[in-house]
Amino acid sequence: MRASSELNGVRSEPQLVHERPLLQLRGLVKRYGAVTAIAGVDLDLYSGEVLGIVGESGSGKSTVLRLLNLEEPTDAGNYILGVPGYAGRNLFDLDRFHRRELRVRHIGIVYQQPHLGLRMRNTSGGNVAERLIMAGERRFSSLREAARESLAASEFPLSRLDDIPQHLSGGMQQRVQLAKAIALRPALLLLDEPTTGLDVSVQAVVLDTLKRLQDELRLASVVVSHDLGVIRMLADRVLVMRGGRVVEQGLTDQVLEDPQHPYTQQLVHAKL
Repeated sequence: MRASSELNGVRSEPQLVHERPLLQLRGLVKRYGAVTAIAGVDLDLYSGEVLGIVGESGSGKSTVLRLLNLEEPTDAGNYILGVPGYAGRNLFDLDRFHRRELRVRHIGIVYQQPHLGLRMRNTSGGNVAERLIMAGERRFSSLREAARESLAASEFPLSRLDDIPQHLSGGMQQRVQLAKAIALRPALLLLDEPTTGLDVSVQAVVLDTLKRLQDELRLASVVVSHDLGVIRMLADRVLVMRGGRVVEQGLTDQVLEDPQHPYTQQLVHAKL
């Protein structure tokens, strides 16, 4: 971003104005026994930006997402998220209570497998309300209305508010997950392969919903996908991962139209 100033009628040359990233990740390392899954990953994410992470299975992309959601301990790394009460603190150093509070209030996630994010025998509205209850809301009327608003925003049919996810299609389950994730308007939204396993027509609807919500809510989001079409549609920037490392990064169109690293070229050409 550039800004200029004017003094005594003379306009100065534009100067760069640097926005502080909402999320800063530095030196992330994660090992499972003798296997190093993540080997020194760095990334920045700005408010309102969507960052895509791509790579083959085993590249480490989903592991990065789980660590951003504070689901597992790390072996090294510094994770800063500019939200009230936690700005400037390394989130990997938080105790269990504060990790839970941060996930409830400031981080939303949509998993590839809906059963990881939903109580499959609870109602759809109840799943969304659960997140609000965890944040301290206790009034039934407020809970139900807020759940309805979030489900409507995710384009879930309100006539099925009291249906349980176990009886819903995969696309409907993803919309319930999305409604739950955005119920408290989190600072950070994490999307793990959000369209994998869905029919092509359902994928298109889910992607349109995600794109619309991003435009309306301006959430900072990280989306992991093996599908470059998903990344092209949703992401402003992209990281390409291989063997737990970032091998290329940049603006999405730039990286996908003119890949520089041989591995990125291989990924792009394999989708053509």
